[in-house]
Amino acid sequence: MIVPLLFVMATAFTAGNTLRFPPEGFSTRWFGAALANEPFVSALFGSLQLAFLATLLALLIGVPATLAIHRGRLPGKALVEGLFLSPLVVPELVLGLALYQQLVIGLRMDNFQVLLLGHTVLLLPYAVRVTGASLALVDGQVEEAARGLGASPLRAFLTVTLPLLRPGIFSAGLLAFITSFNNVPLSLLLQSFEFRTLPVTMLDYVQQNYNPMVAAVSTLVLAATVLVAVLAERTVGFARIFGGINQ
Repeated sequence: MIVPLLFVMATAFTAGNTLRFPPEGFSTRWFGAALANEPFVSALFGSLQLAFLATLLALLIGVPATLAIHRGRLPGKALVEGLFLSPLVVPELVLGLALYQQLVIGLRMDNFQVLLLGHTVLLLPYAVRVTGASLALVDGQVEEAARGLGASPLRAFLTVTLPLLRPGIFSAGLLAFITSFNNVPLSLLLQSFEFRTLPVTMLDYVQQNYNPMVAAVSTLVLAATVLVAVLAERTVGFARIFGGINQ
């Protein structure tokens, strides 16, 4: 999986005018060209906006759902959890086509609203599963002790449970954000001419051009993703959170 990425990164530093390996000399001019390309820059900010909003909505829905599934007296917990995890097994093209037919065509909703809804649904499994793994590592007696000392359920959650869940929520948000930012199938079906995401813009560019600019954009996105992941590992620790998934 890593070797193809190395080829893309090497091609991004070529001095030639076409995508070719081995690269023809060494140059960083394609990175400058990518950063000066208005469609790429506009699509970048659009993808960041969409990923941020979809991640926020997924966490606002997924975290309370996780608490209800694992700590509440919710009837049919397994069925509810399976419903939240179902987007993992439903093909994204099927989900995107259903949203397009029912909401865009049927109800004439705005494309961005439907796209945001689709990304939120797609990210819910990350919010529920990763937050649930973090919750499995939390000793429930700590929250019970807070309630026994007179704290209300809301205060016990805000002062005890939420700080303990913070690493899991952060990890879930990070995974959800990266998933939304890099999504192609759903964005390809639901985006409009006024709003375009970076991955789809890159796909369109490759179909019409054969220069290394798209390799430079891919390298920049990859570098940013690795940097965020490394910082998150040092500050939160993915190994501890993901270790709770098997519990």
